[in-house]
Amino acid sequence: MTDPRSVLIANRGEIAVRVNQACRQLGIKTVQVYSDADIDSLAVRMSDDAIRIGPAVSAKSYLNIDNILAAAKSSGVDAIHPGYGFLAENSEFASAVESSGIRFLGPSSQIIKRLGDKVSARELVSSLNVATVPGSNGRVADLNHAQVLAKDIGYPLMIKASAGGGGRGIRPVYSENDLSRYFPQASAEALTSFGDGGLYIEKYIASARHVEVQVLGDGETYVHLFERDCSLQRRRQKVWEEAPAICLSDETRQSMCDSALKICEAVRYCGAGTVEFLYDIRSGDYYFLEMNTRIQVEHPVTEMVTGVDIVKEMIRIGFGEKLSLSQNELKMTGHAIECRINAEDPTKDFLPWPGTISKISFPEGAGVRFDSMLFEGYEVPPFYDSLLGKLIVYDQDRPRAIDKLKHVLDKFVIEGIPTTLRLHEKLVRDANVVAGKVDIEFLEKWLLKQF
Repeated sequence: MTDPRSVLIANRGEIAVRVNQACRQLGIKTVQVYSDADIDSLAVRMSDDAIRIGPAVSAKSYLNIDNILAAAKSSGVDAIHPGYGFLAENSEFASAVESSGIRFLGPSSQIIKRLGDKVSARELVSSLNVATVPGSNGRVADLNHAQVLAKDIGYPLMIKASAGGGGRGIRPVYSENDLSRYFPQASAEALTSFGDGGLYIEKYIASARHVEVQVLGDGETYVHLFERDCSLQRRRQKVWEEAPAICLSDETRQSMCDSALKICEAVRYCGAGTVEFLYDIRSGDYYFLEMNTRIQVEHPVTEMVTGVDIVKEMIRIGFGEKLSLSQNELKMTGHAIECRINAEDPTKDFLPWPGTISKISFPEGAGVRFDSMLFEGYEVPPFYDSLLGKLIVYDQDRPRAIDKLKHVLDKFVIEGIPTTLRLHEKLVRDANVVAGKVDIEFLEKWLLKQF
């Protein structure tokens, strides 16, 4: 990489801080975009330069392609990093960046489009002999079409948005009445979130774990960084993640990782990505769910067990460098757990809670990491996702990692607003969580008894 280089960070919050840090370590200048609500954010404070792109509402700032490109051109940056969320998996944004002559630090717009549409991704994966969850062949035309398919597939089912991710446009359905009620809801939510109301349906596998494989590719060479377990979810939003997934045998782990690499090779993937699978606890089979063509919120647990800085690696690849890693060099050691800390009140149905952070402190030390944008006096805005940061702990095995997490959570203090810290204090002491006896439905049921 020939210095100086410069990157515009087209995101906010924790991931903007993370990308700023990675660029600084690589000797790359950063330009941070911000809305009116983020003028005093940590990402703005730590960047080399910052440019306002609009008012607080995301549609006029972080989702405004024209404003972001104008900022990139005026600052003369070499590349744009999209982070996660917002425009990170928007093929139109990637295409616009490519057309401007600026590098997009992620896969090409064509790859994003092919893998971002869940239906086309399922078709591709099926052609590679990687199992997908039984369901519709292509998009469902309308409710009547869905009802006909449901009789063939059998209840329970999952309605899913063809575009996007993050748990939006998804509904479990257990009967024809559910289908009639939730189909239009899911379509409307998908249209609002992704600009595409298309849906497909698939069989709902209840006793399942959500397992995902981290991949990196430079268009010619591809590696996996093993897997993460993300089964503890609320409303399809991940809450707690671990690496490795203790539910997998070595044979299944290898097969799942090989399947992820097949997909990368088929599209000549370039960048960081995650291939998500559903693991059936009862049968031991696994099924492809989707591929996320971006950095994931939970990437730190993989970094902790592999020693690979995924963000730095994806930046290098985006600037045209070859992978600096080979598969036989990569090993997974120890165990890591990540807890998402949100500005939400678990006692009030996880109501988002903006406000001022009056105090923050936690025990630092070996195997403890807190990825965040917080500082004392920071005003949490009400306009965006409620994620404040991610607490990650690492130790030589899972029992020790659990014990370390208990200690850190006991000493962790965030004052000024309610957060989900207390939720994690309860989870880390739950007998089933400690024993690893959970599935994708566990947390929803568990919460009914807690708050």
